[in-house]
Amino acid sequence: MSTRTPVACLRDHVGSTVTIAGWVHRRRVLKSVTFLVIRDRSGTAQAVFAEPPDVTEETVVRLTGTVVATPQGAELREPTVEVVSTAEKRPPFALYRPEVAAGLPVVLDNAAVALRHPLLRKRFEVAAASVAAFRRALDSQGFTEIHTPKIVATATESGANVFQLDYFGRPAYLAQSPQFFKQAMVGVFERVYEVGPVFRAEPHDTARHLAQYTSLDAELGFITDHRDVMTVLRDVIAEMAAATGPDAPTVPEEIPSIDFYAAQELLAQHTDEDPRGEPDLAPAHERWLCEWSEREHGSEFLFVTGYPMAKRPFYAHPAPTNPEKSNSFDLLFRGLELVTGGQRLHRYQDYLTALGNKAGQYSDYLDAFAHGMPPHGGFAIGLERWVARVLGIANIRGATLFPRDLHRLHP
Repeated sequence: MSTRTPVACLRDHVGSTVTIAGWVHRRRVLKSVTFLVIRDRSGTAQAVFAEPPDVTEETVVRLTGTVVATPQGAELREPTVEVVSTAEKRPPFALYRPEVAAGLPVVLDNAAVALRHPLLRKRFEVAAASVAAFRRALDSQGFTEIHTPKIVATATESGANVFQLDYFGRPAYLAQSPQFFKQAMVGVFERVYEVGPVFRAEPHDTARHLAQYTSLDAELGFITDHRDVMTVLRDVIAEMAAATGPDAPTVPEEIPSIDFYAAQELLAQHTDEDPRGEPDLAPAHERWLCEWSEREHGSEFLFVTGYPMAKRPFYAHPAPTNPEKSNSFDLLFRGLELVTGGQRLHRYQDYLTALGNKAGQYSDYLDAFAHGMPPHGGFAIGLERWVARVLGIANIRGATLFPRDLHRLHP
């Protein structure tokens, strides 16, 4: 196999003969010269010809020629051209234009080709860098990566809609979360994390919901309460933010925090709505609180703690001073709930009380607690929400590879 030079490295080979390979990003035929812009995984570079080669945009080519220095870097002069694969169809919009000249439906319907556009591809480079940073931050704190089943016998969160399937004649479900498994693995490794798909069958049709998304989950044992989890989460988010590039959001050393009921009081005093008595925050409330946090604390991030037990799953740990409140939190970022987390129950008898006559449905899950578990807690970050917020993408589908939602099952 001939040695291939990434196009971004051409300037390191000025005066040498090299081979590059990629897609014809743009073809410009002028009166006396033709330019081909070649795109590969590393970027784009220009090749110059006296006679125009017979190739179209998005044709895959291999070029061999001499590298010449230019004011912008380097280019290939009069290379030989080998067509590796011909583009039989035109892309749905011009991929060489600086901006994406198509709406979201066109991009999603033609994702395999549309995502070749550098701006669209960049979104998923940010996603990849964020996942690597998530792993790096937790590896440095003694966490072990795990991989748990996505076909389960019991719904993770009571009351939520799940995708049911036929599992060799028995009912099974697509996992809403790795929650049960990561809690069990605290009993094995103490600190665990997972990156994987989760499935939610709630029939939402909004710019912030998906039926399948990528969840970045972590769980850790021997905590005092949910504040220990928040400390770990802050360090993870800081590492992820730093990996997103020069315009990364600033994560303060200590993310500001407000109690859920205090947040409702603020909203009642300073907005036209009175949410007191409601068990959760509405999207408009989250947006207002983020604006308040930025004004008052200079932070785009805000913890809201102490959500009502009635709104949290059965495994949420109640606050010691008020059993109607939970030792839980949400992390808001740029107007949106980004992370949910908290302390979990860890005593077997507490689970029996919380589940009542439903305890028998969770016998496998409860077995770990019957054998002794430490105080523990964790969190889950939605990767697509994170990328959308960091890059200012209004619709979460724009930060999702081949999104699955209420209407979309193709491509």
